[in-house]
Amino acid sequence: MALEKAADGYIRFEDVMFNTHYYYDGSGWEYPLNKSSLSIAIKRLREKGYIKEEKINSGEIILKLTDEGRTQILFSDVETDQWDGKWRVVIFDIPEQKRLIRDLFRRNLKKWGFKHFQKSVWISKKNITDKLFAYIKDLGVEKWVWVFESDKYGPSDKI
Repeated sequence: MALEKAADGYIRFEDVMFNTHYYYDGSGWEYPLNKSSLSIAIKRLREKGYIKEEKINSGEIILKLTDEGRTQILFSDVETDQWDGKWRVVIFDIPEQKRLIRDLFRRNLKKWGFKHFQKSVWISKKNITDKLFAYIKDLGVEKWVWVFESDKYGPSDKI
């Protein structure tokens, strides 16, 4: 949670490990930090590839969210069972020079339940439009990606 809220995407290891004051999660509850539980949680997050440790110039260790970690946070609360009756359509034309980002974007669309409709057209029933816009902005591909929401779908004679 601390990494999610960090403005610059990282926190100093010692801030969470050695300053065991109460952590406020924003929902009105405060939790005392337990060092062993925190160590286990950090280990699990690192093993899943959600965070990484880096040493900075001063020798301090920082914990930093990976792209996979950001993705997990961004889409962790997506409701998959209830459909609101709207389709989400993503159309993109990300240039060849940004192939790695394009491939990552395509993989994540598939992972988040989007179905490949045409070459660069993906469609989903999941209500993740706002989070998808944030992800697109985070990747820096806003000028090559269009996202539409519609409650109408099908051949034009059925709309």
